[in-house]
Amino acid sequence: MDPAALVRQYYDALDEHEYDALESILATGFVQRRPDRTFEGRDAFVRFMRDERPNPETTHELAAVVDGDEAVAVRGRVLDSGTELFEFADFFTIEDGRIAGLETYSR
Repeated sequence: MDPAALVRQYYDALDEHEYDALESILATGFVQRRPDRTFEGRDAFVRFMRDERPNPETTHELAAVVDGDEAVAVRGRVLDSGTELFEFADFFTIEDGRIAGLETYSR
């Protein structure tokens, strides 16, 4: 799967609450860094998204996806029932066909 398609699958899994699919595309050592916290490891990230996410009903609207061989950048908005909550920029690192890292910025 090409890196951009892999990243789109990431957002689809989050928005559709498909946590087994999410787990399958993340590397075991996956790390997400974002302004409010860092998740170390795939299991911690998936557990948070499944069980602890403050608003699991949000969706992601992607405005731009820029594909590189081992990295993908995404700009978009997080929506709740069609209302924008915030804008984000995500920078993904891809290794061996899985998402290994994610740097998230929001405003």
